[in-house]
Amino acid sequence: MTVVERFLKYVSFDTQSDEDSVTVPSSAKQKVLGAELAAELSQMGLHGVRMDEYGYVYGWLPATAGCEGVPCLGLIAHMDTSPDAPGAHVQARIVRYEGGVLVQNAEQGISMSPEEYESLRSYAGQDLIVTDGTTLLGADDKAGVAEIFTALEYLTAHLELPHGRIAVCITPDEEVGRGADHFDVEGFGAAAAYTVDGGSPGELEYENFNAASAKLVFHGVGIHPGSAKGRMRNALHLAQEFDAMLPPSARPEHTEGYEGFFHLSELSGDVVEATARYIIRDHDAAKFAEKKALMQSAAAFLCEKHGAGAVELTLKDSYYNMKEQILPHFHLIETAKAAMGRVGVAPEIIPVRGGTDGARLSYMGLPCPNLGTGGHNAHGVLEFIPIQSMEKVVEILKAIVELTYA
Repeated sequence: MTVVERFLKYVSFDTQSDEDSVTVPSSAKQKVLGAELAAELSQMGLHGVRMDEYGYVYGWLPATAGCEGVPCLGLIAHMDTSPDAPGAHVQARIVRYEGGVLVQNAEQGISMSPEEYESLRSYAGQDLIVTDGTTLLGADDKAGVAEIFTALEYLTAHLELPHGRIAVCITPDEEVGRGADHFDVEGFGAAAAYTVDGGSPGELEYENFNAASAKLVFHGVGIHPGSAKGRMRNALHLAQEFDAMLPPSARPEHTEGYEGFFHLSELSGDVVEATARYIIRDHDAAKFAEKKALMQSAAAFLCEKHGAGAVELTLKDSYYNMKEQILPHFHLIETAKAAMGRVGVAPEIIPVRGGTDGARLSYMGLPCPNLGTGGHNAHGVLEFIPIQSMEKVVEILKAIVELTYA
């Protein structure tokens, strides 16, 4: 199969993860694709192929003759898609983009223009995979899966290319911050790895956000509004008051580069009870701690103002900046840069305004920088990926393997 054929097959599976679930994986449907991926690896001839009880798919390509004793290299992607947009019944299609407005759904008036989405300008004259504008596409990160598998298939057919053992793992639940929770680092057996889970093909990332999630439950007092004076406590207004205590300038829509943010991702409820969810991000560890402390002090202030128990805050760290763990293994960055140069791609070393499984894995003893997939507008209904970018990422992965074992 080509990388495009694989990708179109994978996006037909609904693998949306569920941040409210306590099961592993967070949605059973991820295992449906997982079983398909395991079968595909077995058909390729990889060894040790298995999907474990948690939904992680593992396998490894044996070293070629003479390379049996060299360190193992790992390749990692994730199968789940974001809960931030609908992920079922993806209607993927290929369009030739000739510039200007890209219409995804004329009936519903859904389109993209290069004025709003600057990245489009780079792809005039290329073939883009898009949706009908009602679901996400799933390039994050099924493109990474398709690219890894296509590179592996090439290596299985070209035994003249020397390489050590190459391990692969496709993880569940990355989008809800749990992709590394049950990763079997020891069983994986790699000395180092790359996640393939970024944007343009030249992206090479070894700095990422420190990340946490926050859940707030606001408790109100319901009274008939006609006799509410001095007695009603509206949980929805508590949520508004809390959000107003966070700096508006520290929202995703006002930040870039190394700037961190608070992102209100969900708000629901009524007068009696309301629930809000935030994600907290910052590259700088001290500023990350300050952001969490601000949320704690805001919740404490509202409890003091409106009564004990008015606000419940639960904070949970998700992952940390991997830079400290990558710097001692900087050859991984140099190898990736050289591989990109070999196939005519200019490296773009930028801080990740997000996270990958590799961030946590790096702290678990598996140094793991991140490579791009070619995708754009992840987590939304305007997500797209150029076919030419996917093909280029496959070439980069092949070059990384070749240079690693040169």
